[in-house]
Amino acid sequence: MLGERIKPDYLNDDKIGRVMDELYKYGLNDIFIEVVLEVIKKFKIDLKCSHLDSTSFHLDGEYKREEDKEKQEEEKIIKERPIFIKKGYSRDHRPDLKQCVLDLITSQDGDIPLFVRVGDGNESDKAVFGKVLVEFKKQIKFDSIMVCDSALYGQENLQLIQHLKWITRVPMTIKKAKELVQNIEVEEVKDEDKEKRSDLNLESYTWKEEIVTYGGIKQTWLIVLSEKRQKSDLEKLEKQLSQEEKKSQKFLKEIQSEEFEHPQAARYKLKAINKKLRLLEIKEVELIETYSKKKEKIYKMISLIIKKDEEISRKTKEAGKFILATNLVEENKLEASEILITYKNQQSTERGFRFLKDPLFFTDSFFVEKPERIETMLFLMSLCLLIYNLGQRELINCLKRVKKGINNQVGKVTLRPTLKWIFQCF
Repeated sequence: MLGERIKPDYLNDDKIGRVMDELYKYGLNDIFIEVVLEVIKKFKIDLKCSHLDSTSFHLDGEYKREEDKEKQEEEKIIKERPIFIKKGYSRDHRPDLKQCVLDLITSQDGDIPLFVRVGDGNESDKAVFGKVLVEFKKQIKFDSIMVCDSALYGQENLQLIQHLKWITRVPMTIKKAKELVQNIEVEEVKDEDKEKRSDLNLESYTWKEEIVTYGGIKQTWLIVLSEKRQKSDLEKLEKQLSQEEKKSQKFLKEIQSEEFEHPQAARYKLKAINKKLRLLEIKEVELIETYSKKKEKIYKMISLIIKKDEEISRKTKEAGKFILATNLVEENKLEASEILITYKNQQSTERGFRFLKDPLFFTDSFFVEKPERIETMLFLMSLCLLIYNLGQRELINCLKRVKKGINNQVGKVTLRPTLKWIFQCF
């Protein structure tokens, strides 16, 4: 399969390791971009929208290295130094292990990987996402709308990418966002719009647009209400309230039965208890001075449980709501439905991460000694993802052309099977 002159003896661990070292020296980013540009050209990949996200890969091993602090503080995206394998925020739910981070940009058309970058294990999405998009724009010179989650949304990043087109989610830590979801009412859907939204699979969404300036950038904010998410959020709120009622009854019994030497001790205990509650509060009614069985002066607290109506009301109003932001205003303005549909396709990167972490295709753990080879391994895995998604895209396009589907895992005919399912059929 590899050619008549290639002997089995040529393929061994040492040879593969040396090839990985040579790839790293040549420049992983340069190779990937060369491949991507050919793929875009040959297969006519639509680059109207591109999606950025990140994930982490945990690693077994110490990976002890002296860190060059000056280099570590450099703001270059394409680093001259190898990555640092460190503990950080784990998407693998393994905070006990060191890790590295993979940033991935995919096309909305076919989930084709367009840009990959391996980063230090402790790096923050907020710190690098803006720089990743700027670097991507330099490498892939196409007029693409960049879609990203709320990690991108910050004043520094918005200034950095103001020359790009983008759609992102607004974090609820921003005061203006909190005020809007609390006070604004989303628009009722007109009868003539209901059928259109149904065709776009948006019948469970309503929204309202606001023009906002944040970070010195004029933007459209789309305040969205999802009926399904609202129902889920309210159910969670009800469950949380029920759990806190049981917990607070236990706390109430505990504090009312306790004997305190000083009034301050009783109030300190009450304050500590209330820190554990979010929707309810135990309120002091009276602090009674009395005597213990040993005839010592003590204090006992009479208290009651009350609801934090303001907090419950806030969470009720926020239920099911989120805000999307874009700098596409005025002549470049997008329809509200386009903004929402484009952001919903952010799952394209998530599908890529699932592939990269699927033991059926690769492995569930790494055993690579050098950080340089870890970077190269993830580069090779990303190339595999590119080939896989390209094959899946061609399969789906072919089925659409012939207007013939195949049975999926539950026996239903589909025009969008996964390539993984096709592999499993044979």
